[in-house]
Amino acid sequence: MNALECGLTPKTKPLAPKRAALVAALDVGTSKIVCLIARLKPNTSSEILHRRSHSVEVLGFGHTSASGMKAGAVVDLTGAEEAMRRAIDLAERSAGLQLESVVVSISAGKPASELMSASVDVVGSAVTDGDIARVLSAGSRHSLRSGRVVLHSLPIAYSLDDGCGIRDPRGMLGRRFGIDMHVMTVDMMVARNLMYAVERCHVDVGAMAASSYAAGLSVLADDEADLAAALVDMGAGTTTVAVFTGGRFVHGDGFALGGQHVTLDLARGINARITDAERIKTLYGSVLAGASDERDMITIPPVERDDSEPPQFVSRAALTRIIKPRAEEMLEMVRDRLAASPFAAEPRGRVILTGGACQLTGLPELATRILGRPVRIARPLGIAGLPEEAKGPAFAVATGLLVYPQAAHLEHSEPRRTRHTVTGTGGYIARVGRWLRESF
Repeated sequence: MNALECGLTPKTKPLAPKRAALVAALDVGTSKIVCLIARLKPNTSSEILHRRSHSVEVLGFGHTSASGMKAGAVVDLTGAEEAMRRAIDLAERSAGLQLESVVVSISAGKPASELMSASVDVVGSAVTDGDIARVLSAGSRHSLRSGRVVLHSLPIAYSLDDGCGIRDPRGMLGRRFGIDMHVMTVDMMVARNLMYAVERCHVDVGAMAASSYAAGLSVLADDEADLAAALVDMGAGTTTVAVFTGGRFVHGDGFALGGQHVTLDLARGINARITDAERIKTLYGSVLAGASDERDMITIPPVERDDSEPPQFVSRAALTRIIKPRAEEMLEMVRDRLAASPFAAEPRGRVILTGGACQLTGLPELATRILGRPVRIARPLGIAGLPEEAKGPAFAVATGLLVYPQAAHLEHSEPRRTRHTVTGTGGYIARVGRWLRESF
């Protein structure tokens, strides 16, 4: 965790454009933990996803219920570690590989964005990669705050002397080289505890990425990112936002409210156990009222599971009356966050929903009304080998973490020793490590 002490989260090494690579992703959420292992192969440009330099083929998949997590943050180290170990082990077994490091998502820690500028003198007559690294480093240093760590440092546009809005300055001539950049930070202790829990599973954190940014990399077509789009990832314990415009990630935000709060409201409102309330929400939950909802009755299992206790019944309309206010509250908070972001200046920008909580019946229609924007629910794009259960919006973050290394070259990272993402399982050391993990 040396990077955190410098105010920066760890960053993965940029992918070589003509070489294949193995990448592992660990999406640590409030209700579920997902581990994916994939092979990235150089590919030809796609019309829809022309910014992706590599195709993604999933080799291993591990999915388990989360424990020790609350609102995306670690609250029970032992419980979180055990759940992560299970997900990692399932993915390793299905891929036949031993992990050394993973790319980890983070949705907690009060994510905050800041736009800033920095400039340096050009060393030679033309801008080089070294000049770009220096100006990114200067911008990142200006963004350091006590108790916060830099999660992303991304260029929005470059300037050279009097010229502005430059997308790629390499090889251009000038004297003073500047940058407008988006810096996203999170609470240091939240990031530290998440990294520590992962490292207790005997894998390194190769990189950390904001969950909404990762989801956007997975589900947004390049044209959507160019024309302005807001990705809203509605998880169990958090809702996070990522704004894209001009093909760049320009703003991130989030708050601790999600689908789990809807479940708790429902459990209190119908006097049911939380597990039963979650099942009822998944099967019958809606934010739209129907003509027959008052007559359509749903059985509520007794809290004590006592066979002598008569069953309870509740109408679909009653469920909607409980669910809808919380869904409206979440969407109104999203609306307020977007109004305070660069997205407010994009009247034609659309909103894309991901995350398990966005699957409530009628939510896109409700979101369209509250946000005043075109809204759609998105699923992962261009990911081969995904099992059927992982092709929905709830797995957008996990699949986006596999795409994230392709965007690593855009970000500033301090020089450090890089590690390979995955190693084989055939060696003696690997077998001993696996035995230790499974035995203790």
